[in-house]
Order: sequence, then structure tokens, then C-alpha cells
Amino acid sequence: MPKLKTKKALAKRIKITKKKKMLRRKSGRRHLLSGKSQKRKRSLRRSSKVSSSERRLIKEALPYSR
Repeated sequence: MPKLKTKKALAKRIKITKKKKMLRRKSGRRHLLSGKSQKRKRSLRRSSKVSSSERRLIKEALPYSR
């Protein structure tokens, strides 16, 4: 059976912790920041967990992630 290929674009965007949680960056922090409140921009700094519905898709795209 051939080796499975990793989706490199996704591998660069997702971090998998030691306890198998998947972390991602929040969107909306690139431009048009003057119209957003300071509280909103502060909350966009932090990373968030990947939802459980997307977790299965990510596992298929990253076959060798631990």
C-alpha cells in the first residue's frame, strides 16, 4: 500500500497538542481593524479549538499526526 500524503496547507494552520487537541487561529485579524473594538481584537489573538465536526476531516488530511 502506498504512503498517504499530508495536506501541507492544513498542517501549517493546525497545531496538535500532546493530549490530541487541535488548535487553530481565529479569522478576522488581517485588515479592517479600525472598525473592530479593542475587546474583539483582543479575543481574536488567542487560538481556539477545532470543532468536533471538523476533527474527522482534519484527521483524514493529516494521516501521520499524532
